[in-house]
Amino acid sequence: MPSTHESPLILFPAIDLKDGQCVRLKLGELSEATVFNDDPAAQARTFQAQGFQYLHIVDLNGAFEGKPVNAAAVDAILAAVEIPVQLGGGIRDLETIEMWLSKGVSRVILGTAAVNNPDVVVRACKAYPGRIAVGIDAKDGKVAVEGWAQTSALTADELARRFEDVGVAAIIYTDIERDGIMKGLNFEATAALASATKIPVIASGGLASIEDVEALTRPEYTMLEGAIMGRALYDGRIDARAALALTNAA
Repeated sequence: MPSTHESPLILFPAIDLKDGQCVRLKLGELSEATVFNDDPAAQARTFQAQGFQYLHIVDLNGAFEGKPVNAAAVDAILAAVEIPVQLGGGIRDLETIEMWLSKGVSRVILGTAAVNNPDVVVRACKAYPGRIAVGIDAKDGKVAVEGWAQTSALTADELARRFEDVGVAAIIYTDIERDGIMKGLNFEATAALASATKIPVIASGGLASIEDVEALTRPEYTMLEGAIMGRALYDGRIDARAALALTNAA
């Protein structure tokens, strides 16, 4: 049963944290990081002031190391803004999930754990209804894990189906081969996944222009809950207010 989504599309500006700084990667490579702000909390305040309603944060070091690494930067962001925050990267067990939710994170994103330890997702959804999202990062249609360093045998559809009825709040679907290189979202694959599951899907990876934002408001993509915005927002290719005006009018 396909997901349907009636609310306005949510645009999630992304704050990717590496060594305490706000960076963007190219194709998921830590060595290909561009620093955009060495004060992530100030960046978060800017996004809130621009009118964004939700923040997307990733602890990049944490994703590779399997445990939180940029906790101080996340704490600073949580103290700086009032809008809700979703967080991924290095969250692999119930203790870490509990820790972040108690600190004020609205929703945690489980990626590697969803593949390697699906029981954690099931138990977390039961303990914290509506506050658990699954990150599905795909390369050539197969799900990648461990900070994208490894590819599993699972397809995105198979992984989504695993969690169809356990109470997952959203799926964040990233096409790794488009991430950070401004090629545009993979609309086809994202819409196909959203049609294959009743879990709301958020598009991620490659959103490059105001035309991409416009495309998201078309009838064939209204089933999507939202989209993550990264590099295009930082380097000025997309004007935040223009993007928000488009989605609010849709």
